[in-house]
Amino acid sequence: MSMLKFILPVLLFQFIISSVVAQKFTLNGYVSDAASGENLSGASVIVENVPATGAVSNNYGFFSLSLPEGNYRIKVQYIGYEPAILPVQMAENITLRIELKSAAYELGDIKVTGRQADRNVSSMDMGAVKLVAKEIDDIPVIFGEQDIMKIIQLTPGVKPAGEGNSGFHVRGGGIDQNLILLDEAPVYNPSHLLGFFSVFNSEALKQADMLKGSMPAEYGGRASSVLDIRMKEGNLKEFGATGKLGLISSSMTLEGPVAKEKSSFMLSGRRTYADMFLHLSDNPDIRSSQLYFYDLNMKTNFIINSKNRIYLSGYLGRDEFNYRNNFRLDWGSIAGTFRWNHIFSKSIFSNTTFIFSKYASNITLIRDYDIHFRSVIEDLNLKQDFTYYLNSMNTIKFGFNIIDHTILPGRINLSGAFGIDPPENIKERKALEGAVYISNDQHLSNKLRLYYGLRLSVFSNMGPGDFYEFSETGELVNTITLTKRAFFNTSKGIEPRVGINYRMAQNSSLKASYNRIHQYLHLISNTTTSVPTDIWLPSSNNVRPQISDQVSLGYFRNFFKNKYESSLEIYHKDLKNQIEYKNAAELVYNSTVESELTFGRGWAYGAEFMLKKNDGNLNGWISYTWSKTMRQFDEVNQGRPFPAQHDRTHDFSAVIMYDLFKRLNFSAAWVYYTGNAVTIPSGKYQIERKTVSYFTERNGYRMPDYHRLDLSLVLHGKIRKGFESSWNLSVYNAYARENAYIIKFRNKGDNPEEMEAVKVSLFKAVPSLSYRFKF
Repeated sequence: MSMLKFILPVLLFQFIISSVVAQKFTLNGYVSDAASGENLSGASVIVENVPATGAVSNNYGFFSLSLPEGNYRIKVQYIGYEPAILPVQMAENITLRIELKSAAYELGDIKVTGRQADRNVSSMDMGAVKLVAKEIDDIPVIFGEQDIMKIIQLTPGVKPAGEGNSGFHVRGGGIDQNLILLDEAPVYNPSHLLGFFSVFNSEALKQADMLKGSMPAEYGGRASSVLDIRMKEGNLKEFGATGKLGLISSSMTLEGPVAKEKSSFMLSGRRTYADMFLHLSDNPDIRSSQLYFYDLNMKTNFIINSKNRIYLSGYLGRDEFNYRNNFRLDWGSIAGTFRWNHIFSKSIFSNTTFIFSKYASNITLIRDYDIHFRSVIEDLNLKQDFTYYLNSMNTIKFGFNIIDHTILPGRINLSGAFGIDPPENIKERKALEGAVYISNDQHLSNKLRLYYGLRLSVFSNMGPGDFYEFSETGELVNTITLTKRAFFNTSKGIEPRVGINYRMAQNSSLKASYNRIHQYLHLISNTTTSVPTDIWLPSSNNVRPQISDQVSLGYFRNFFKNKYESSLEIYHKDLKNQIEYKNAAELVYNSTVESELTFGRGWAYGAEFMLKKNDGNLNGWISYTWSKTMRQFDEVNQGRPFPAQHDRTHDFSAVIMYDLFKRLNFSAAWVYYTGNAVTIPSGKYQIERKTVSYFTERNGYRMPDYHRLDLSLVLHGKIRKGFESSWNLSVYNAYARENAYIIKFRNKGDNPEEMEAVKVSLFKAVPSLSYRFKF
């Protein structure tokens, strides 16, 4: 509470002092694309004749700044667009709608991120990555499917969960410690086809922001990172279509005005069709099998008037795997978001959001009987966020969030399974999670900028449901049954957020940050990747909230008029109440699975370096991470610290994009990282002619180091009457390195006394060809 007593008086003092000397008039409005009408977030609005005065448009393109009476030159800029310079006479409050035209660059020049040129130096962001759809179009990825999740893995501090997998680890955290949002709706399983595709169709996306260092107070609930993904809003001015035909999947996106310059829509669908080729097989078992996924993205928005705008967005995705009508696995997500933007006054911007999100997985065994397994997590979410542009030196954000969680960890239905005793189901769990926050982004001077905020989170289990008490040996000693809407086991967390930016020179800055985060939902899995059989459990009287404390320090510098960006960051993260499984734990559909868990601590530290070139015929980036990730549990590894499975000392990636000719682009990505930590048998013994392996050290060995080269060549067709097209030829793992996916052990020769390790690879070279069009 000492931090709370300090921060709230500071914010109140700032409010009183700033109100006394408040500027007389306010200039606010929206920045948008002149061709489509889509809002541009991160555009810089600069007052040229007043040093160090300006604003940055928010996620909805809105900006606000206060100025005394007088004449000003306002410059609005956004990379990839021609800057706009507007003369403004401040004799009253003014609201503007500023439209920027795309710059007449060559193809290679528009692949840069859409943001102000020196944002990495001037902003409070640490460990932040911003991507827009144009930037990922030509980067080679597996199966030729442009995937924003795979591109994020090529940046510092983000480690892929496995070969070709869309899951990832951030600065030592687990895959469940990443808050993944699609238009503010949480995504609990972001994977298609067991992780080889993500649920995010790049054709439907506008931008993605990855936050892994300094964490704004409006975000919470996950201990490591936030990946905030926004869908396109739809073209307000004209109809258009974008499509892609590939060897694995195809997609189609339609967008246009509902009422010109007043409302628009975007509709995007994608489907794989590997199952269609199965019907051509001579094998009847394969012909009767299914394997595919589909997803659908939808969004519409309505400009009611200058002060009100409404957004409706939705997502639906599903995977189907059916083998010989004997085994069926299907899983998927559905999400919907309603958002209302309202300008309460000249300097108060409000965003009210209602969210529905649901993830469900089903496993069905079909022969003479049916056995059906089902797990679900469902959320109803209300968010209220305010931004108060107090003056040009202070931007205050505050709001609250309430989430109603309904979690069905596992239910088993038996139909016609005679002679089989039905197992006990894990009963449905309900919980209520809430948070309030307040923060201020303050410019103390031309050189010094300070961010400080506080988030208070609360989590409570809620009836109806059963909760268990166990003895020290894990025996069930008591069952607590809650009635509907009864509350139980309330946890609270105070989460301070602090950041500082010292502008050392026009092109360099030194930043530092600290943040604490509580996580109340936990993924129960015995793999390092997201799979459909994973289940989520809420915190309870047996499962304590995970707590993350992270300190970061970074040096940021740009070169040659912001053409090159560089950064060097170091961090230390302390993780409390980490979850592991006891030896010989029974995890599958165990109603008392909490008794199989053990709790301990973790820590991670490292250094991240990135050098990026933003424009020109040749652009791309180089990233390198040196890190260490450790865990310690009293009941694991005899209480000694051990490396986490995703601990990798070195992680390097290089991405280049080069315009060979005006219509021919080449790109390449090379990846190298240290092999994962693994636990392998130390020996074996026999009991009644049965060979049993034994283990002595948790994660005491290493997989072989991993590296691969991906290549891509894009040929753009001539633009004719508004029709654009391109062919993309890519090769994943171009030099066909057989990287280890798993390590198997088998008898060496005919001698049962000797064992040998065998490396199993998943992919060699994987070529892909796709055709894209736009009109």
